[in-house]
Amino acid sequence: MNSKIEEMRITLIETAQKYGMNSKETIQCSQKLDSLLNSRIKEEMIFGGYPENSRM
Repeated sequence: MNSKIEEMRITLIETAQKYGMNSKETIQCSQKLDSLLNSRIKEEMIFGGYPENSRM
C-alpha cells in the first residue's frame, strides 16, 4: 500500500506542475490519492495500527 501511495503522490505533483493545481487531471489524481490514504487509515484502525486514543 505504501508504494501505491508514494507513486500516486509523485503523479499528483507531476500532474499539478504540468496542468495546474485546479485542472481536472490534478483533481482526479488528488481524489485517487485521498482514496488510497483513506483505505490505509481504515486498515490501520481495523488491524491495530493506531492506539485508540490517538486517532486522527
